[in-house]
Amino acid sequence: MPETSARWLVVMGVSGCGKSSLGAALARELGLPLIEGDDFHAPESVRKMRAGVALTDADRAGWLSRLGHELAGHDKGVVLTCSALKRDYRDRLRAARPGLRFVFMALSREEAERRVAERAAVHMFPASLVANQFATLESPVGEPGVLEVDATAPLERLVAQVRDWR
Repeated sequence: MPETSARWLVVMGVSGCGKSSLGAALARELGLPLIEGDDFHAPESVRKMRAGVALTDADRAGWLSRLGHELAGHDKGVVLTCSALKRDYRDRLRAARPGLRFVFMALSREEAERRVAERAAVHMFPASLVANQFATLESPVGEPGVLEVDATAPLERLVAQVRDWR
């Protein structure tokens, strides 16, 4: 049964943690639109990632601005999937949509590398960049409006955990 109150959620974490799967499931469960953050990367950034070149803060700046614009345009709530690896990135998104909350999908580096390698044929992000994601990650644990979940838990359990989070 869809949720009736507006919510603005970012499902975040390193590549391979399951952001897209959880984001889609939450959007269905809560009756909210889904914004797939990867769809908003600049073509040059996509080329860099496919070539195994890590994105820089400068590469991500325009992407974060586009995502902030998307968040601001959804007055009745939305689910966004976005790595949001650094506090600065999260703060930029928060500035675009006050009350924004983050679901941090915690995952080990080894599990992320395994998952990313498994989907290599169908995704732009190669396993060789997972180490950079972990080096870039500034844990959001302890920031206001953040729920940490175990990315290896069953999807149904994760959806229930986020749905029941107040």
